[in-house]
Amino acid sequence: MIPALQRLYLPFDTTAETLLRVIAGALLVTHGYGKIVNPFGAVGMVEGLGFYPGVFWSPLLAATEFFGGILVAIGLFTRPASFAAMIVLLVTVYFHGIVQGEGLGGAEKSILWAAIFLFFAIRGSNSQSVDAKLGRQI
Repeated sequence: MIPALQRLYLPFDTTAETLLRVIAGALLVTHGYGKIVNPFGAVGMVEGLGFYPGVFWSPLLAATEFFGGILVAIGLFTRPASFAAMIVLLVTVYFHGIVQGEGLGGAEKSILWAAIFLFFAIRGSNSQSVDAKLGRQI
């Protein structure tokens, strides 16, 4: 932004991106923890959104949030895990914004989270990730 300060902030760009990825993944894990402990607990909710059968979608939701969050946090299979998380969050945008009738105010956090995971779905992980240590990204 300020060319004269470039020497100060350029060394932190990778670290800042890694921090965002780790925090986003860790928060997704904490959000999915309750679902992974009781993977069929969200059957009614997912069926209420039109996802049938709920006994299939509820555990898939739990696994996407919990295990996908772990994958994003450590930077392994970052793109597919982030893409799956983004899809889940876009469903929550629909749920809060349309189904619950909360509009933008109710969906704004989900929109922000979906945008963060879209970034990592497109960008992938960086040099501070398991993907980089393995020398490949999907």
